[in-house]
Amino acid sequence: MSSSPNNTSAAAVDANGNGDEKPRLTEEEKKQNHIASEQKRRQAIREGFDRLTELVPGLEGQGRSEGLVLKKTVEYMRQQLDERQSMIERVEQTGGAVDPELKSSAFAHPHNRGRAER
Repeated sequence: MSSSPNNTSAAAVDANGNGDEKPRLTEEEKKQNHIASEQKRRQAIREGFDRLTELVPGLEGQGRSEGLVLKKTVEYMRQQLDERQSMIERVEQTGGAVDPELKSSAFAHPHNRGRAER
């Protein structure tokens, strides 16, 4: 960021002579800050999608369509939740105990809730 003649590097002084206000940014500095913030936000999103392509089977080596990444991620998570519920049921059917917290609705797939009671 470049400084502007309209912007002082010293703290601004308020009406009472106190020097604790921050200096005001010029419109150009505000614009540059906004651009930098937006670029940082977009980079974080790109990195998140890249990470998903590494974690979700079937996405490695494909073009990075964000819609496809999200769709495949949701499918994968639903599959994982279904497998988890099946494991809980197998443990209980064989006489094992499962911690009630692990069976809580916070972990359960909405499609599977109530499945064990059938």
